[in-house]
Amino acid sequence: PQKMTVQDVPAAFPTVDVPEHAHYTIGVVILIVGITGTLGNFLVIYVFCRSRSLQTPANTFIINLAISDFLMSITQSPVFFTNSLHKRWIFGEKG
Repeated sequence: PQKMTVQDVPAAFPTVDVPEHAHYTIGVVILIVGITGTLGNFLVIYVFCRSRSLQTPANTFIINLAISDFLMSITQSPVFFTNSLHKRWIFGEKG
């Protein structure tokens, strides 16, 4: 049995010609959204942990959302920003 790779199937990942400035514009927007999301959610988590009056069962759901959003911002934004600057997926076939 022969192992197939992505190169063996030409239509597996179709590409579209996109202007260079579009990559950089999207990269900058994602960077700004990532920084804002990281800082904003960190502040929500910090205030929740410091203030006893905010630690109610209803606010626990809000904190769970803030933690999830914080983790998404801190892990996804740098990857998307870096890929936008390189104008391609930089982590190879395995990534």
